[in-house]
Amino acid sequence: MADSRFYENHGPFTLEQICEICDAVLEDSGKKDLQITDMATMGTAGEGQICFFYDKKKKDAAASIKATACVTTPEFKDIIPDGVAVLVSANPKLAFVKLNEAFYSEPKPEPEIRPSAVISKTALIGENCYIGDNVVLEDNVKIGDNVILEANVVISRGCEIGSHCRIGAGAHISHCLMGERCYIYGGARIGWDGFGFLFVQGVHKKIPQVGRVIIGNDVEIGANTCIDRGAMDDTVIGDGCRIDNLVQVAHNVKLGRGCILVSQTGIAGSCTLGDYVVCGGQTGFADHLNIGSGAQIAAQSGLMRDVEPGAVVMGSPAVPIKDFMRQVAFMQKAGKK
Repeated sequence: MADSRFYENHGPFTLEQICEICDAVLEDSGKKDLQITDMATMGTAGEGQICFFYDKKKKDAAASIKATACVTTPEFKDIIPDGVAVLVSANPKLAFVKLNEAFYSEPKPEPEIRPSAVISKTALIGENCYIGDNVVLEDNVKIGDNVILEANVVISRGCEIGSHCRIGAGAHISHCLMGERCYIYGGARIGWDGFGFLFVQGVHKKIPQVGRVIIGNDVEIGANTCIDRGAMDDTVIGDGCRIDNLVQVAHNVKLGRGCILVSQTGIAGSCTLGDYVVCGGQTGFADHLNIGSGAQIAAQSGLMRDVEPGAVVMGSPAVPIKDFMRQVAFMQKAGKK
C-alpha cells in the first residue's frame, strides 16, 4: 500500500471499471460490482485489494493469494484460489502500469505563477502553466501550454519548451529547443558547454560551443543528468528516448528514437546512436562512434568501435556477447589450473 503522505489514492474502483482500465476480462461477471480500494503485491494483498500474477517462477505461491482480485494470464487463471476474482489479461505487466496510473496518477499543481518567480518581460508563457517558487525565465523564452516548472528551475534566454512538459526542481535548461510531453527530472543540466579544448603552447584553450540541444517529443531525462550542447552541430535527443539519472551525453551526440541510457552511461562527443539502442548502466563510449539501430550494450561495457545494427555486445573493449562469454569461460578454466 502506498504511503498516503506522498501518494493520493484515487480509488476505489469496481472490477468492471478495472477491466476497462486494464483491458482485461472478468471471469465471473457476477463480481463486476466488487469494490477494490488499492493495489498490493501478490504476497501482501488482502481484502479489498488487487494483485498481479504472471511470473512462472512464483507459480507455487499462487495458492496463497488472499487478495479480493487478481490479474493474471490465460495460462494461470485456473490456479488462482477459489474466492479470488480473476481478471484475465493478455499483458498483465501493461495492465499493472495502467491501473497504477489510475490509482496513483502523479499530482499536478494548479496553474499559477508564484510571486517569487523572476520572469523576463520578453518571455512568453502559454495557458494553464505552473511556474514555481524562484523559477527564472530569461529573455525570449517560450513556454507552451500546460507546462509545469518546479521550484528553482532556470530556463536560459531563447529556449523553447513545448506543451505538457514538466521540469523538475533545480533543473537548468540552456540553448535548448524541447518538444512536447517531456519530463526533465530535478537537477538535470541541459545545454551547457561541451567539453572541448585545444592544446596550444602548454595551455588547454577552450573551443567555443555554439550549437544547441534539440529534444524531441515524449522524452524523459533523469535527475542530475547532463546533456551538452553542440560545438557546431546540434546535440539531438530523438522522440521517446528514456535517459536515466546521472548520465553524461557529450556535444554533438545524436540519439535516434526510443533509445534507453541507463544510469552512469557516458557518451563521448559526436557519437551517433540509431533507433531503440539500449545501453546498460555504466557503459562508456569513445568519441565519433556509430551504433546501429536496435543494438544492445551490456552494463559496464567500453565501446571503442562501431556496432552493427541489432548486435548485442559486452565487455571492455566490447565484443559480441557470445565472444565475451567464451572469454570468461576460458579465463575461469585457466584460473583453475
